[in-house]
Amino acid sequence: MVSSILKTEKLCKSFSNGGVQQHVIKNLDLEIREGDFTVIMGASGSGKSTLLYALSGMDRPGMGKVIFNGKEIQGLSNDELAMFRRENCGFVFQSIYLLDNQTVLDNVLTAAFIVQKNTHETVSKVKDLLNRVGLDEEDFAKYPNQLSGGEAQRVGIVRAIINDPGILFADEPTGQLNSSSGKEVLDIFTDIHRKGQSIVMVTHDLKTALRGNRVLYLRDGGIVGDHSLPPYTEGDEKERRNELTAFLEEMGW
Repeated sequence: MVSSILKTEKLCKSFSNGGVQQHVIKNLDLEIREGDFTVIMGASGSGKSTLLYALSGMDRPGMGKVIFNGKEIQGLSNDELAMFRRENCGFVFQSIYLLDNQTVLDNVLTAAFIVQKNTHETVSKVKDLLNRVGLDEEDFAKYPNQLSGGEAQRVGIVRAIINDPGILFADEPTGQLNSSSGKEVLDIFTDIHRKGQSIVMVTHDLKTALRGNRVLYLRDGGIVGDHSLPPYTEGDEKERRNELTAFLEEMGW
């Protein structure tokens, strides 16, 4: 039986807009299974990113519980939450947020040395991961402004997984990439998922969603659809697309 790595109980999140409370997430119960590639979809403004940030401890819910590996995180102090994210979470965003004044290698090492202490082993691990995502030794000394969008996002992924997070969170990771670079990035997500990485990804893009093995549909502050897919392979993409499209149309996408 697959165990859950992340759960919510009666999760709520609202925002004040001109003195009026807007309830984005409403009494949401959710379970994320370890090893799954979970995709969260929904109409624009449905609260996908809000949910992602609440799940990852980047934002606090208004009410309810977020439970990671049996530990409630919503009541942690800011410092404790920061430590929790460092030790348990990786993040890949639409905007990549590399440090402009640091090389590719140093951008990843900066994140690695927050948690890891053995310098030689850490540098070796960083270089190995950069190689795995298609970056060569000559790329390690480049600065972010010398990289293509796809190359920069690959660095962002390595930075996100360098400390072996329990969950990798991704928010529209191909949103600013062309189709070729987007596919390269998605191939990396598929590869690390096959190696056992738990992933929770928000997207509005069908091609991106096809990579998941579980697709959740968010509407009116709750999960109204939950669809399972077999592990992704390129050969079944047409059948997979038809199946997922039928599910999304049923959801009103």
